[in-house]
Amino acid sequence: MAEPSSPHLLVRAARGEPIERPPVWAMRQAGRWDPEFNKIRAGKPFYAFSEDVESAARGTLAPRRLGVDAIILFYDITTLPVAMGLPFQLKAGAGPVPDNPVRTMADLDRLDPNPDPATYSHIRQLLKRVKDELKCELPVIVFAGAPFTVATYCIGTGKDVAATRRFADQNPDVWSGLLAKLTGATVGFLRTLIADGADLYQLFDSWAGMLTPEEYEAWAQPQHAAVFAGATGVPRVLFVKEGPYLDRMCATGAEVISLGTRHDLAAARREYPHLVFQGNVNEDVLREGTPEQVAAEVRACLRAGGGHRHILNLNHGVDKETPVANFEAYIRAAKAGL
Repeated sequence: MAEPSSPHLLVRAARGEPIERPPVWAMRQAGRWDPEFNKIRAGKPFYAFSEDVESAARGTLAPRRLGVDAIILFYDITTLPVAMGLPFQLKAGAGPVPDNPVRTMADLDRLDPNPDPATYSHIRQLLKRVKDELKCELPVIVFAGAPFTVATYCIGTGKDVAATRRFADQNPDVWSGLLAKLTGATVGFLRTLIADGADLYQLFDSWAGMLTPEEYEAWAQPQHAAVFAGATGVPRVLFVKEGPYLDRMCATGAEVISLGTRHDLAAARREYPHLVFQGNVNEDVLREGTPEQVAAEVRACLRAGGGHRHILNLNHGVDKETPVANFEAYIRAAKAGL
């Protein structure tokens, strides 16, 4: 039998290599649901906490004690536009809000299309700090927001897709220019983190699942493909929250496609046997169910995944109301298998 290409179960699974069991991690595994994380954060504002490398490293590493198979760095998708010259505030109930939303070509021109890595040096330092602490025990995941979702935050519309449509209709040149500028900057950002030692990366498109097919073909699909073509060398994961266009997602060049509850994992595995699928345990069960119900949901997901070319994860991030006992049951059941 050939020697494994990586010591990390997750990396081998993402490459479609033989694995002893599907690896398990969770989006937002380092977050407000975890009392240990909250103790480390100690009430600091989000950006202040994420830019404090020592505290952010401890928060990032908090899930290690729970048995996850990977560590994902703790920062925000708006890290990149901030580095490009667009400051953000995180407002309760509204999420990231730009200080001066992009409205005009002059606003767009002020964004640096190729920000110096020094502008996000805290992320690079965080990656080094976490890797030094792990000593190759676990792989480290980095991430970026996909251009569409990041663009919606830059113009101040966020998940209000109707408002985004109005902006794009009224300001087509600004909108297309913003998507192009973010695409190039995202490639540079991810290339830097890959060179710094990231083991794989995930591209998050939180709001593209609400687009029409025509909008998706213009504002999401080409940008996904461009990022994956430009930032290579490690396994690449695409997450489109409950994305309805699985065929488009599978044609981006990503090795791993993250699925939501709207998707049939077993059917996706049959239709796209050359790809790896991530997911798709229902996060609602972790938040609202019992540990026994969580374990049953995990076992059903493992059966659908078939034990190969599958990374166990949720349909989206861990909710802040999730009981610790349920997250522990999620990890325990994943490692116990069928």
